[in-house]
Amino acid sequence: MKLPIGDIEINVVDSGAPQGAPVVFAHALGLDLSVWDAVVALMPPQLRLIRFDLRGHGQSEVPPAPYTMGALVRDAEALLDTLEVRDAVFVGNSIGGMIAQGLAVKRLDQIRALVLSNTAAKIGQPALWAERIAQVQRSGTGAIAAAALDKWFSPAARKTEAAQACARRVAETAAEGYTGCCAAISGTDFYTPTSGLRLPVLAIAGGHDGSTPPDLVRETQLLVPGSQFALIHRAGHLPMIDQPEAFAQRLTDFLHDIGHL
Repeated sequence: MKLPIGDIEINVVDSGAPQGAPVVFAHALGLDLSVWDAVVALMPPQLRLIRFDLRGHGQSEVPPAPYTMGALVRDAEALLDTLEVRDAVFVGNSIGGMIAQGLAVKRLDQIRALVLSNTAAKIGQPALWAERIAQVQRSGTGAIAAAALDKWFSPAARKTEAAQACARRVAETAAEGYTGCCAAISGTDFYTPTSGLRLPVLAIAGGHDGSTPPDLVRETQLLVPGSQFALIHRAGHLPMIDQPEAFAQRLTDFLHDIGHL
């Protein structure tokens, strides 16, 4: 369903147990909420599972670029307020994990724990993102789909239908939405605010991740005292795609550890 959130409409799927403990999922750049399908299917039935498309992605509205990380965080904040969600576990992959950090700093009433998947407090340098934006503005998102596969998946996994579907999603993402979120990532450095967080955190890294390598994920995890780190050896940047069983198991174990299940 599409919900009016601030000045745009956000596409959201709210499934599972309506009165269950909420778990919120935010996807990576150039993808959509469907990347969580396999993981959601493996989660315990007593949870309320909320997935949404970022602004400019999937079936959400595509406002003019550029976007700020503050706007993306406000989208998530307003969405959870609209759905009357409190004390959620927020699972964010890549840019979704940056949104998770920003929202936890801003609204601890909404967030009781974070799962930071293949993400960091800062990802890349502004020059890298400026080059990516220029490339997409010249040639569209289809021009960067193959390069995304190379960074996101191991050589063997790139040939799978699941990986190829991700490439198609990138190519179908609106250039305005993609470059808008590139600008948001470029302008974000959460090292200081994330280091002030005091809540349960599980950081998940993939052994074959070329976008946010395990050392970068661990560096962010170590900012939060008492946080946990899990490495999925055969996964890339999208472990919910290439290793959904392992991802779902680590997520479920974490939910048990913190009493969310």
